[in-house]
Amino acid sequence: MTTRRQLLGASGALIAAPRVVGAQGAASRIIRFVPQADLTVLDPVFNTATVTLVHGFMVFDTLYGLDAHYNVRPQMAAGHVVEDDGRSWVITLREGLRFHDGEPVRGRDCVASIRRWAARDMFGQEMLANLDELTAPSDRTIRFRFKRPFPLLAEALGKVTAAMPAIMPERLALTDPSRAVAEMVGSGPYRFVPEERVSGSRVVYRRFEGYVPRPDGVASRSAGPKVAHMDRVEWHVLPDPATAAAALQQGEVDWLEYAPNDLLPLLRRSRNNVVKVTDDSSISVLRFNHLHAPFDNPAIRRAMLGALDQSAYMTAGFSEDKSLWRNDVGLFLPNTPMANDAGLDVLRGPRDMDKVKRDLAAAGYSGEKVVVLQPMDMAYLKAMADVAVDMFQRAGMNAEAYSADWGSVIQRRGSREPVERGGWSVFITGFSAAGLINPVANLGLRATGSRAWFGWPTSEPLERLRQEWMAAPDQPAQQAVARQLQTQFFQDVPYMPLGEYYRVIAHHRSLVDIPDGLSNFTGVRRA
Repeated sequence: MTTRRQLLGASGALIAAPRVVGAQGAASRIIRFVPQADLTVLDPVFNTATVTLVHGFMVFDTLYGLDAHYNVRPQMAAGHVVEDDGRSWVITLREGLRFHDGEPVRGRDCVASIRRWAARDMFGQEMLANLDELTAPSDRTIRFRFKRPFPLLAEALGKVTAAMPAIMPERLALTDPSRAVAEMVGSGPYRFVPEERVSGSRVVYRRFEGYVPRPDGVASRSAGPKVAHMDRVEWHVLPDPATAAAALQQGEVDWLEYAPNDLLPLLRRSRNNVVKVTDDSSISVLRFNHLHAPFDNPAIRRAMLGALDQSAYMTAGFSEDKSLWRNDVGLFLPNTPMANDAGLDVLRGPRDMDKVKRDLAAAGYSGEKVVVLQPMDMAYLKAMADVAVDMFQRAGMNAEAYSADWGSVIQRRGSREPVERGGWSVFITGFSAAGLINPVANLGLRATGSRAWFGWPTSEPLERLRQEWMAAPDQPAQQAVARQLQTQFFQDVPYMPLGEYYRVIAHHRSLVDIPDGLSNFTGVRRA
């Protein structure tokens, strides 16, 4: 088998003399970007993949944004008024907002978009459950009437995690939420160019001349003025990390969304490249399928906590450099107000596989097959899936990997069939930091069975505690409920947290002002 380093070695002559790009002419207004995976689904409301979310924030805008400190700010909204003791919100749109087809953004577009998003999103479903009325009194106003005060509305409409609360034209937003929208017409800073899309190879965007950046504030994550300096952004899909690194070295691309960890020393040695550890962190998770044996049994899921070594997953996925990751991670993002140590002892100390085997036998494990979904074109997920298969096998489980490209893994994880009929037992993914600062936005915590995210857990105690957190009157009360939530989390184990990691990017030195957070092409320019 050819290794990454061997592949780079074969290109050594080209790597030694990289071509400098972007200094003059039209090339200076183009970014050639290598995403973490191919863009297989375009609709950021329908699909929760990070690559679709990045695409979504190029094409669409949101009523509110989130800054680097996780503070919510008006974005498409000029502002809002809260009345009737918190049961009524009136949001006013900024002037001059237009869609890519030239039509103005109207209140009714927002109403239809919010309803479609809320039908699919966990945060949105909480809003819908409390909603009496959602109307557009005029082209520039939206009115919400709630049964009870809903102080988290702006946070819901400004979330930067999937599903994205994207505002789209009413004609598209009326699409059944169970079907993906194919036509990409938004009001964001870039236009999707469908005629130049080559599946598995290339995606193209052009700057939207009609975009009106917010006139105030500071650009930060999805908040503030979004200024597009580049005329064109090309995504070049290069699944092999060594090929992507070689393309950057040779000046064929400008920016790697994920720099391969084992090649960071080589990339850092190049005078033409910049390697940067971003503040965009995620928590890797091992998600169980709760519908079928063996992981429909909570005692079996709890038993596997004794086998979990977060450091092993982080080292496999993100190298031995501990500045790039942390272990000892629970339900909430470390160093944020809700983070706590309740129940974390189960993850600490030496791992005792003999005890795990005894616990599995006592829980009733009887040799059922465990199928771990393994995307071969995403290096860090592939490596962590290898660790997962090894962990299950050392615990005495009948485990094997289903190895395929990311698109096939995404398709298979939607199956609710048992493994014998094309289903699955486990997959590994990452939850963005912004979705783990509270229990409402956490995609994997929702435990409503068939209405939950892939894996479909059911837990009345988790759902009750989540509601208690939302009703808590202040932060100390929220923190008390957060401890109870984490304690219950380690009883139900909807997923296993594998650790927090920071995204490392690599880019040509001529690109400057690349923002932290989710990959974002506004503000970026050529030096």
